Amino acid sequence: MSRFVQALAAMLPLACAGGLAACVDQAAGGGSGSRDQITAVGSSTVYPFTTIVAERYLADTPQARPPVIESTGTGAGIKLFCAGVGAAHPDIGDASRRLRRAEYDECARHGVTAVLEVQIGIDGIAFAEALEGPRMALTPADIYRALAAAPFGRRNAARTWRDVNPALPAIPIQVYGPPATSGTRDALAELIMARGCEAVEPDTLELHERDPDAFAARCQRLREDGAYVDAGENDNLIVQKLRSNPDALGIFGYGYLEQNAGVVRGVTLNGVAPNYATIASGSYPGARPLYIYVKKAHLRAIPGLRAFLRQYAALWGTDGPLVRRGLIAAPIAVQRRSAAIIANEIALDPRELR
Repeated sequence: MSRFVQALAAMLPLACAGGLAACVDQAAGGGSGSRDQITAVGSSTVYPFTTIVAERYLADTPQARPPVIESTGTGAGIKLFCAGVGAAHPDIGDASRRLRRAEYDECARHGVTAVLEVQIGIDGIAFAEALEGPRMALTPADIYRALAAAPFGRRNAARTWRDVNPALPAIPIQVYGPPATSGTRDALAELIMARGCEAVEPDTLELHERDPDAFAARCQRLREDGAYVDAGENDNLIVQKLRSNPDALGIFGYGYLEQNAGVVRGVTLNGVAPNYATIASGSYPGARPLYIYVKKAHLRAIPGLRAFLRQYAALWGTDGPLVRRGLIAAPIAVQRRSAAIIANEIALDPRELR
């Protein structure tokens, strides 16, 4: 892993002698080389999987320079990815949610028009507690009542879990989770908070369709009074906080839950525990797809990028190292479609996006 740190410190030295403008022209026009180093930014959830692929790529291509993989969060990573084509801009965007149409349009405004969308697998948003914690069992409705800024249109005054559900323990509501730039935070809002809101406030079902912004403000905005704690993009830090505060809960991707099974355990949602089988089947409420986005122009310009993507496809199967690290393998049909997108360099149709 130190090779990645060293590479990051090098700050992307350029391989071409003509300067940045020439490199950009080469990438935009399909030149033979603009930078001799693959770069990826984005999701902290996808980060460990992309680093494993990078390690395997280096093992198979020892003459290559170490790829630079940065954990910036999905939202921040997409902004960096969409900022332009060329050596100054990343080749790959890791994402724990799908690209939005508005984000694609922003990409297009900066010349990023041909993008490969590759689903690498599935993940679950895991609510976790320390092994010595209170053995919580929650529902999306409980989480909505506990974490929404204004449940039922009123400022959230709940201080303990018992305040939101008499069956829960009378311990303070304190949840460590991802920041607003995180795809995990977006998925929390869409998969858990929205469902909980609609379950207890049926009138919001119509609001969701009629006025998405009003729905987001009513149902998905998190409280900012200390009950929900923005813990940044470092999921390992959340695990550490749970160890020091056993009554607290944490939110991160399933991979981190599995990696730290000796320290934390998953909290059930609607009676379903977050594990490989429940996430793969979709029975766990927090299941979600994971993606990488790749600039097609960079496939022609960045040495090794095509081989890097082929390496990804070779490792995401059920018995592969990414699954051993915590990825949930996608159904075979999805794997084949993703492999075909890589092999045939099929660009995303923006009409599929919302």
